[in-house]
Amino acid sequence: MTEQPQPKEIAFPRLLDRTMRILAQRDHSEAELRRKLQQSVQRAAFMQQSEPEIITDAQLDKVIGWCQENGWLNEARFVERFIQSRSRKGYGPQRIRLELGQKGVARPEIDMAMEACEIDWGACAAQLAERKFGLPLPTEWKAKAKVQRFLQSKGFFMEDIQSVFRNFDD
Repeated sequence: MTEQPQPKEIAFPRLLDRTMRILAQRDHSEAELRRKLQQSVQRAAFMQQSEPEIITDAQLDKVIGWCQENGWLNEARFVERFIQSRSRKGYGPQRIRLELGQKGVARPEIDMAMEACEIDWGACAAQLAERKFGLPLPTEWKAKAKVQRFLQSKGFFMEDIQSVFRNFDD
């Protein structure tokens, strides 16, 4: 009976190198970075068909602590940039909150960042509706409902959607 090789811990410099490659591409939340590091180690072992390596929680904490101390990982900066990026792409506050939650950002941090960002969601909804449906916006009920459903699917609140039509009717 052959013994299976015991997984060995990945060396700190190699783990730090992987972390830097991930963070060089874009900002990440802490939870997202932890998940990606675990996946990259598993993927590397599979691709190289080598001995399995593991990352301990202590190693992850050490690497993430180093990244935070040196400014490579900043949750507040990530959240702020994510909100700006997604709002420019036409997504509303509900959708952005959902996506940030999926990336492991805590609810209080999301709430603070959403309050701090100075985005006029009504104006964003109006611009998106204009881009998608053109001006003038529809006035008949069926076509208006189509615009509303579209904006809701993008994550805008009903107040912002209704303000699009109030401002248009003026």
